[in-house]
Amino acid sequence: MSATRDAPAAPAADRAALVALLAVQVIFATLHVVGKLVLAEIPALAFASSRVLIAAPFLAIMAWSHDRVVPTRRDWAALTLLGLLGVFANQALYLVGLRFTTATNAAILMPSIPVFTVAAAAILGAERLTARRVAGVALAAVGALVLLDPARLELGGQTAFGNLLVAGNCLCYAFYLVLLRPLLVRLPWRTVVAGAFVTGGTATLLVSLPTIAQVDWAAVPGVIWLAIAYVGVFPTVGTYALNIWAVRRTSASLAAAFTTLQPLFTALLATLFLHESFGWLQAAGFGLIVSGLAVVSRRS
Repeated sequence: MSATRDAPAAPAADRAALVALLAVQVIFATLHVVGKLVLAEIPALAFASSRVLIAAPFLAIMAWSHDRVVPTRRDWAALTLLGLLGVFANQALYLVGLRFTTATNAAILMPSIPVFTVAAAAILGAERLTARRVAGVALAAVGALVLLDPARLELGGQTAFGNLLVAGNCLCYAFYLVLLRPLLVRLPWRTVVAGAFVTGGTATLLVSLPTIAQVDWAAVPGVIWLAIAYVGVFPTVGTYALNIWAVRRTSASLAAAFTTLQPLFTALLATLFLHESFGWLQAAGFGLIVSGLAVVSRRS
């Protein structure tokens, strides 16, 4: 079956793609709350493996049932690189980094994703570096930092190592987003996300085997199994699939800029369920993020 019918549309920010990118960040925000619950019971690498064990078969079945496309050797090489960057390194660096640093530090470092993405796109020649795009990304990133209050960033002791791992996660995810679009020209988006999870998931499992063997899985509470299932289906399968579908219709820079909304949704969830405050500083950050996204997503 030909893959040309799933070739990417022109990178205009259509409404459906914007809604998809918004949904990705809402769902991702729940990962911080649910993931914290899971990490209290099982190690980070075991958690990462559980995500790919749920997501990879699901995505592979979805891709084959709809696309019936077998990637070439050249495509598998590209899919392997995507998997190593967007699945293996993205999850492993973040979850292991979270062991050595704080959740606040990790959240403050996340707005570096759109900055890294714009730089990577310019270096690789994937997107044109325009003043509008740079200004929009800068506004959104500053807004996220205002919302998060970078003064809370801790740098001493082992947190510096954790911060470095989280920053590496952001850099890997940025290159993953940029390298997506060229591959989406040749392959359907379902095949791309499935191939990335099969290759990156395999690497995750191989690295995690010693950790998995040490976990007493029979003693894991039922609520943790439900949390793992939720993370595997929604913040993993759902967000990766929606994100790739949206990048195919827009651009890597716009998808990355939307990550600045994640701390906002996390703060709102914390206000609703953890009774934390949402004050004027958070509102100001929200205004800057929305302004930046409006600039980046505006049609040329």
